[in-house]
Amino acid sequence: MGSKGKLRNISGSKSVLNGIAYLAYIFLYLPILVVIIYSFNKSEVNVEFTGFTMKWYGELFAKDRDLWTSLRTSVELAIYSTIISCVIGTFATIAMHRYKFPGKQLIENLLYIPIVIPEIVIGIAFLATMSMFGVDMSMATLVISHVTFCIPFVIFTLRPRISGFDASIEEAAMDLGATQWRTLRRVTLPMLTPGILASALMSITLSIDDVTISFFAAGPDNTTLPIRIYGMVRGKISPDVYGLCVVIMAATVLLAGVGMLIMNLNAARTRRMRED
Repeated sequence: MGSKGKLRNISGSKSVLNGIAYLAYIFLYLPILVVIIYSFNKSEVNVEFTGFTMKWYGELFAKDRDLWTSLRTSVELAIYSTIISCVIGTFATIAMHRYKFPGKQLIENLLYIPIVIPEIVIGIAFLATMSMFGVDMSMATLVISHVTFCIPFVIFTLRPRISGFDASIEEAAMDLGATQWRTLRRVTLPMLTPGILASALMSITLSIDDVTISFFAAGPDNTTLPIRIYGMVRGKISPDVYGLCVVIMAATVLLAGVGMLIMNLNAARTRRMRED
């Protein structure tokens, strides 16, 4: 009886945990499902679903130039800031892992500041700094502000990867005559590729999603998509915005799938290299 009771308790606990997990998934993905459904709604008010239509997708691709302009600005900003932050973050991670230098611990502690302090504080501080030096807000200031808060995430994403890195592989490459630069390019960076891709995907997501810092760093001709949608929330959101959100979600899923495929191919390549 005792063992049967324990099995029943384990089964009951498992059912409760599964139920909590299902509720968590519903809580996370139900709003996304609602956005997808209402992107096909006939009603312009979007208070209730009145019928199925593809009209808003047609208007989205044919008329809404402002939305597409804002989306292009967001995508360009995400690409620029991701490339710069991944390059700086990757080399900073390698340097902090390999070398000891004065102020290293201070720099590592300072990396937490953009993560733990509110974004509105970062935005106001950035605006005040640019104004003090007489710098006009533009795409360049947007890129600088996004690189500032993306770099720590790149470093923290790469740290676990480089911590488990087998340094003997680099030593073997240099023993065989490879220079430090060639070893970095042909051995170190390929081994770090999964972490770099993960940090790039995170940087893209953070950059496209940001509203607060972008609001303070953007110029009059550099309105990002989140800022434009936030401005529309105070009035009336047209249904084609839901359609644009669906398009972005589809592109995000596709991008994540490609990233996972590249990471799996790289992992298989790494396993083959170790077996050889």
